[in-house]
Amino acid sequence: MKVVILAGGLGSRLSELTKKIPKPMVKINKSPIIVHIIKHYARFGFKNFYIAAGYKQSVLRNFFKRKKFGLNINVIDTGNNTMTGGRLKRLQKYLKNDSFLLTYGDGVSNVNLKKLISFHKKSKSICTLTAVRPPARFGAIKIQGSKVIYFKEKSRLDEGWINGGFFVFQPKIFKYIKNDKTILERQTLAKLGSIKKLAAYKHFGYWYCMDTIRDKEIIEKNLKKKI
Repeated sequence: MKVVILAGGLGSRLSELTKKIPKPMVKINKSPIIVHIIKHYARFGFKNFYIAAGYKQSVLRNFFKRKKFGLNINVIDTGNNTMTGGRLKRLQKYLKNDSFLLTYGDGVSNVNLKKLISFHKKSKSICTLTAVRPPARFGAIKIQGSKVIYFKEKSRLDEGWINGGFFVFQPKIFKYIKNDKTILERQTLAKLGSIKKLAAYKHFGYWYCMDTIRDKEIIEKNLKKKI
């Protein structure tokens, strides 16, 4: 199966690091975060990658011209202002009529990709996403009058499930993507959910997304511990 990595956004919340490079090229412990993502897929035997590039795409292209990691890595121009669904639509000719994997260029996880694919096949859905618990950022309190009657330290188990990326798609997905302006999450996946063709694989292990400098530092610490 081929692997798509969405890597074309502006990374505006990390603007202090993304003025000259795209977000997926922000380094985590000396290697761009996209390399950590690719190596995770490679550990499960996946070798063919299509990077949907946009903002500062030349940085990605030059990097992967020099470093292939023994893999087939293709950087494809999907436009600077294209939405996530549109970026995927522009890759249709490379993916043809096969099932494929997709993830974002800013999230790391130890999700078992073989189990994810097996789950997807059994679900008979057009798309399976990996559902994760969001890392808790704050503790919770309840106040009665001026007194705290409930206090709980940070706990991700108290949170609901969110989309952690790490998708499996059937080629039928392209019927639900109109054009460059289609937002994969807001329009395409919402539609699949409404017709019961969207499945969720619950991942209870590690997952983290890099949106801020603080997130970058947390991921660096976690990866040093070899999550």
